[in-house]
Amino acid sequence: MGRLISIASGKGGVGKTTVTANLGAALAKLGNKTLIIDADIAMANLGLYFSLHSAPITLHDVLIEDIDIHDAMYDGPFGLKIVPSGLTFNAYRKADPDKLKSAIAPLADEFDFVLVDVPAGVDAAARSAMASTKEMILVVTPDPASLIDATKTRIAAEQLGVHPIGAIVNMRRGEKWEAPRKKIEEFLELRVLGEIPEDPEVRKTLQLKRPVPVVVRRENSPAAKSFIAIAAKLSGKTVKRKKGGLLDRIFSIFRRR
Repeated sequence: MGRLISIASGKGGVGKTTVTANLGAALAKLGNKTLIIDADIAMANLGLYFSLHSAPITLHDVLIEDIDIHDAMYDGPFGLKIVPSGLTFNAYRKADPDKLKSAIAPLADEFDFVLVDVPAGVDAAARSAMASTKEMILVVTPDPASLIDATKTRIAAEQLGVHPIGAIVNMRRGEKWEAPRKKIEEFLELRVLGEIPEDPEVRKTLQLKRPVPVVVRRENSPAAKSFIAIAAKLSGKTVKRKKGGLLDRIFSIFRRR
């Protein structure tokens, strides 16, 4: 049985969709059968990370016309599957988010991980999206506003019977004013699964002619390494060290002696 996990946040602007795209790609890269779904049907952006902005069938069609969700799945890197949402306001207005749970529930039998990018906050759309999953990961930035709002989201998830399994601290800059990891864990009453450093390579993603997550495009960048480490922690997989790296070169010196 696969894991159905909401990727949620208390407020917008913390990089929730960026985390969903890269964590999904990292899980797939480690050999997990993974699906990511853009359930932020009002502010859909996940498809942009995979050049799916013009996808002919989207989650909106599933929620409007009862189309099978498999018809809205598209291939991504490393065998990743993606269900984007539409970008038009008219489609959003017609979509029924209450249909999401029944569409997603059977997917636990097909995938190791289903990551659902849910709307920020705790309004009806966000709650419907969270309720379609069993677990939740909170995405936060190390500042008071993000942490306060994230606490409300954690409480809302628990009220829905969704288990918060941890938090990902995004866009860590190393500034003195940023909340340290231990304080974040104490405040949220959740363990921190990992921290993603501020990385210019991440910001380049949507500026490319054909966008692709940093985990795919620059796997050795600081952010990509952090995403892969979190994916390994979630899936219990070991990250293989590439031959020819610094440690291999050092060991080869001693082997020749």
